[in-house]
Amino acid sequence: MKKIKPILTVILTVCFAITVSSQTTETNQDVSTPIQSVIIYLYGAQVNQNKTVTLNPGRNRITFIGLSPKLDSKSIQVSASGGVAILAISDAINYMANQKESNKIKQLKDSVTILTDGINQHNNDRDAYITEKNMLLKNESIGGQDKGVAIAELKLAADFYRARIKEINSEISKLDKKNSSLQQSLTNVNQQLYELNAKNNQPTAEISVLISSTSKISSTIDLKYLVSDAGWAPSYDLHAEDINLPIELKYRAKVFNNTGIDWNDVKLKLSTADPSKSASKPELLPWDLTYVAAQKNRNVYAKQKSAAPAYQSGEGYMQNSISEVDAKFTLSAKPVKPIVNFVEIEIAELSAEFEIKTPYTFPSDSKPYIVDVTEYKLPATFQHFSAPKLDRDAFLLARITGWEDLDLVEGEANVYYGGTFVGQSYIYTRSVDDTLDLSLGRDNKVLVTRSKVKEFNTKKYIGATTKETFAYEMVVKNNRKTPIQIEVEDQLPISTQSDVTVDAIEISKAEYDAKTGKLVWKYNLQPGEIKKIELSFSVKYPKSSKINTQKYRTVSSPSF
Repeated sequence: MKKIKPILTVILTVCFAITVSSQTTETNQDVSTPIQSVIIYLYGAQVNQNKTVTLNPGRNRITFIGLSPKLDSKSIQVSASGGVAILAISDAINYMANQKESNKIKQLKDSVTILTDGINQHNNDRDAYITEKNMLLKNESIGGQDKGVAIAELKLAADFYRARIKEINSEISKLDKKNSSLQQSLTNVNQQLYELNAKNNQPTAEISVLISSTSKISSTIDLKYLVSDAGWAPSYDLHAEDINLPIELKYRAKVFNNTGIDWNDVKLKLSTADPSKSASKPELLPWDLTYVAAQKNRNVYAKQKSAAPAYQSGEGYMQNSISEVDAKFTLSAKPVKPIVNFVEIEIAELSAEFEIKTPYTFPSDSKPYIVDVTEYKLPATFQHFSAPKLDRDAFLLARITGWEDLDLVEGEANVYYGGTFVGQSYIYTRSVDDTLDLSLGRDNKVLVTRSKVKEFNTKKYIGATTKETFAYEMVVKNNRKTPIQIEVEDQLPISTQSDVTVDAIEISKAEYDAKTGKLVWKYNLQPGEIKKIELSFSVKYPKSSKINTQKYRTVSSPSF
């Protein structure tokens, strides 16, 4: 019995040592997994990846490799199933592991190598011919200075030099043509590589997760993190088929991805939230009410693009030329410039989120890809507008109501009427007005004319005063098969001098604004109905002065 106790002690000690060793041993696994889903913000995106792994008892270090180098370290979130404990999370940039290139980029780079080799070979052949030609020209002396050369020998030598130099020049010309063709092909291939945003030796990021497990178990590790150089912008299509039908609004988004990693067949959400917001308790600031600047011309939107925001990663710019051959041959590198421009917009304080039902693929090439978000049928009222003094055509306006409840984001809108593109407008969600006015272009079924009535246009001199009278007739006709509402505008001149007076003679019951001189007539016209408008006024001014009684416009004209 005394001998059994020492043996039992040894066995227990060994078992304990094995148990302690198994608990302190760290198992390392490198895992690669595609991106499952993405939440895309106006700037930035949240990427979600997961992987089911087998964990051994003790510590397990799971390293996710091949991630975007533009991830935000502070945003990393990791969870694991199976009741295991996550001990630590860390990330690093791997500059040694190059990303896997697409087959198309590989083929293009192989083409660059083949074309480069061809150009080098032709350059070598050309140098050889040039050397031979120079050697022949330097050895043009046939006989010595004291000894002449027989005419027959001279003729043979001259024939040889002429034939050989002619042959060399011909070969050099052929090589130059071949090189020019190869150079153009090389330029095209490099341009295509640039178009595909192909970059050499791009680093990748890695996220290491240290997990402790009490037993061998299968666990699904879920990984979420934010990346920069991605985002979306709203894009709308507004379709109006006829004035008695509602307007169809197609809500679309332009999504770009420049994270360095392709998103292949991913589930997608679009959000107007700000992922860079602090987690601290919000503080309410004073809310000052101010006047909203009127958007007088919503149909003409001048893009005022700014540079990328300050928090944009510098890696969003083309840093290098496409390949090393650029420096050796005539193709120069593209200028360094931002790939994606940004513009300031205003959005509602309460963020909106749109879940896209169809998976999408977004290559990492900074190009915008269209995503269908949703469609709406919007009630609208239609009204015609005409200012025949400026334009003889009538314009159809659509007034859309109920749009403010659709979570729209300020952005461009393509406008279609009757299946035809009529122009581009802009949706201003910052406006407090609940009606959105859009121009649907010219309506050739509503005729408006404005002509001068000559017999009533006079110019008289009364003492030291000149009096001019102007008379116009406007005719509005509805050639549509349905009634229309139309607003016609004209104006009276406004005197800015004390000795100049303007008197309205006939304004046909128009709404008159004395400050601006604007005249407005509003009519409801039945099909085929015609409305005539008479407008006349007089202007008095000193005979010794000249008054601009006509308005002129500036146009470009050729000069010879």
